[in-house]
Amino acid sequence: MTYGKKHSGIAKYGKVAAESEVAYASPHRLVQMLMEGALEKAATAKGCIERKDLEGKSRHLSWAMSIISGLRSSLDLDTGGAIAANLDDLYEYMNRRLIDASTQNQVEPVSEVIDLLLEIKSAWDAMPDDIKHAGSAAHAIDARHV
Repeated sequence: MTYGKKHSGIAKYGKVAAESEVAYASPHRLVQMLMEGALEKAATAKGCIERKDLEGKSRHLSWAMSIISGLRSSLDLDTGGAIAANLDDLYEYMNRRLIDASTQNQVEPVSEVIDLLLEIKSAWDAMPDDIKHAGSAAHAIDARHV
């Protein structure tokens, strides 16, 4: 049966497409992609917890925490003021909640993180176009957010 080969071909195509998007993405889009990735990994981890797939839970929670840490490290705390400081605290809180989910094998902390990420992402997505593209043209924000 060739299903495995077709599936791996689709996976490789998806990987190349994602790498291509990253190569040409604006700093604003890169942050969106990180948020999307964290949401995807958190949702997958939640499913793993529900199925009692401990290995998958650990792998996907670790991946989600790594992405959230990347978002946190991209904050420009000097320029971003109170908003950046609040996001810094929120990202730290999210990672603590994901640790709770991992140690307690509970979906509730993961659901809480997903809700928080969705709220941040919706605000990020609603940003006016002139602000989204201002940093890209001048390379002024250097892939940093807020």
